[in-house]
Amino acid sequence: MRASLEPADIAIVALYFVLVMCIGFFAMWKSNRSTVSGYFLAGRSMTWVAIGASLFVSNIGSEHFIGLAGSGAASGFAVGAWEFNALMLLQLLGWVFVPVYIRSGVYTMPEYLSKRFGGHRIQIYFAALSLILYIFTKLSVDLYSGALFIQESLGWNLYLSVILLIGMTALLTVTGGLVAVIYTDTLQALLMIVGALTLMIISLMEVGGFEEVKRRYMLASPNITSILLTYNISNTNSCDVSPKPDSLKMLREPTDEDIPWPGFLLGQTPASVWYWCADQVIVQRVLAAKNIAHAKGSTLMAGFLKLLPMFIIVVPGMISRILFVDDIACINPEHCFQVCGSRAGCSNIAYPRLVMNLVPVGLRGLMMAVMIAALMSDLDSIFNSASTIFTLDVYKLLRKSATSRELMIVGRVFVAFMVVISIAWVPIIVEMQGGQMYLYIQEVADYLTPPVAALFLMAIFWKRCNEQGAFYGGMAGFVLGAIRLVLAFFYRAPECNQPDTRPDFIKNIHYMYVATGLFWVTGAVTVVVSLLTPPPTKEQVRTTTFWALRKRGVPESAGKGELYQAQEKSVLKCNENANHIIPNGKSEENMIKNVKPEDINLLVTCRDDSNPVISVSHSEVETPVDCYSNGQAALMGEKKHEEEEEEGTDDRARHLKFIDWFCGFKSKNINKRVVREVEEETVCLQMLEETPKVKLLLNTGLVCVCSIGIFMFVYFSL
Repeated sequence: MRASLEPADIAIVALYFVLVMCIGFFAMWKSNRSTVSGYFLAGRSMTWVAIGASLFVSNIGSEHFIGLAGSGAASGFAVGAWEFNALMLLQLLGWVFVPVYIRSGVYTMPEYLSKRFGGHRIQIYFAALSLILYIFTKLSVDLYSGALFIQESLGWNLYLSVILLIGMTALLTVTGGLVAVIYTDTLQALLMIVGALTLMIISLMEVGGFEEVKRRYMLASPNITSILLTYNISNTNSCDVSPKPDSLKMLREPTDEDIPWPGFLLGQTPASVWYWCADQVIVQRVLAAKNIAHAKGSTLMAGFLKLLPMFIIVVPGMISRILFVDDIACINPEHCFQVCGSRAGCSNIAYPRLVMNLVPVGLRGLMMAVMIAALMSDLDSIFNSASTIFTLDVYKLLRKSATSRELMIVGRVFVAFMVVISIAWVPIIVEMQGGQMYLYIQEVADYLTPPVAALFLMAIFWKRCNEQGAFYGGMAGFVLGAIRLVLAFFYRAPECNQPDTRPDFIKNIHYMYVATGLFWVTGAVTVVVSLLTPPPTKEQVRTTTFWALRKRGVPESAGKGELYQAQEKSVLKCNENANHIIPNGKSEENMIKNVKPEDINLLVTCRDDSNPVISVSHSEVETPVDCYSNGQAALMGEKKHEEEEEEGTDDRARHLKFIDWFCGFKSKNINKRVVREVEEETVCLQMLEETPKVKLLLNTGLVCVCSIGIFMFVYFSL
């Protein structure tokens, strides 16, 4: 059943689009997007409220409204365990992982691994794995679920609507960087919560309250006789369509096919450590915080917000089954295909069906805007984070002489590339069966990410862990997980009324138990190989472990004079290593002899006079070419350079002026001293400082949010 948009609905959706674009472009105009830090980390200037909201909506995408509500309709409270688990893992991120990342002075997670272990094998492996997971799991499931909602509720042209949404999202991401992403996420979080709360209240009133939901859900079985009379179905067999006896329990028996409690605690939790503590999409937002207090505050806020999905998404999904049981709980593949176009099941339409049948005109437009908000927030998060990983961890390794401007351009071009891949993926998504695809996506993560979680935990907590151990441990876990994933894809689960002929080790071993094994095998191999090989160097573990947080201080920190000397030496060394070539191709050998002491200040990086310390950050250590192009060493030959610029470049400059502004580059004419931003170690140390009052407040919040999370687990599992 498809509804048509009323004028009021159209007006609300249009207003939403206008608001999002205005906020995004305002953020773009106000922010500093011309530097790597400004574009990819929002200049490390964001507050806890904005980051907390962005964390929430980066996770709660359209696939949550479709998938969480659908799983709630199919199996009850069980799926809410992921949300309460995330509530506590977010605090692990804020109190353990982020302080280490800030102390290390890194932008990306592959970069952290490279700095912790040395070499590039692990960095490239993790970067490639992250990009594969982003493009072929997150993007695909988001686009499928967003398209399903649009198709189910509005009847819009599927391809046109998805292309429009992807295009708008990419425009904001390309132009505004992380600042635009976080600001628009803040609006979308507010809209999402208000809309979903409204629907929850309406649906609870419809069935008579929360206790009535629990009672009626256990009775929500389809009327098979009525369905066989209504639909022209040749297959009269019916699957097990009644709610499971333990549907109102969250953590279930060890042999349960949904959430066996040992598998969830020992296998799913480590897999979730990757998503919440080591995934670029999540961590990049927290790294944009002003300081550690704002970072911890944002994870506390996101933790409290993670209490909501259980009530605003899972419970409405259960209510949808109560109200539309003959459609949501279809009796066999043939019936399912007639209802929703998928032989795997129709639980995915639970939330859209509820919206289109319960929500009045006007509010329906608000809910449509909520779904668009969910889809766009997930897409912009993935676009920004994937471009960060590709630019700083892949491209910069391939092209070591890349300038900051070049990195900015590459980041934006990679977003455009991802847009093309996303649109090309849409027809494949439409052809895939929705119910199976969503479960398959969950399995992909559980087969590939536990080894990564093991590596990050050991990197942070065990100083003796070295590059060889981490690499071979990670590869052992990856190979085993990939083999199990291929087998799971090859031996597909049969339809519900067909015999299951799969091998026992696939049929009877839950994927959470597989994740448990992968996690511990990776850890064991890493420990053995690390102990059999030389330990890491002191520099590798000086700032990259949890224990480094207790020893805060800049190594070999001298007075200001020595630091300035170090800067001068680095510039002169940079000049020597550049083979005496400057951007315009002229030899610089004679020019360097004429450099005056005061010219050194034009060559070195921009520095805060109160903290004149050179960078130790891997991602911002610039190459010889950068010393010229971004440090403006060409100033020494400025007249000659300007003469060349004037010849035939006026037209080009005019055409590129708007493009430079649009993409956030600073013109040489506006500011001749274009300088690189660096993550200075003293700045990183200052970011880790907390006043006693703030520390007490944050720790009190930590105790509160963790206590609530544990209580929720106990309440919904008894």
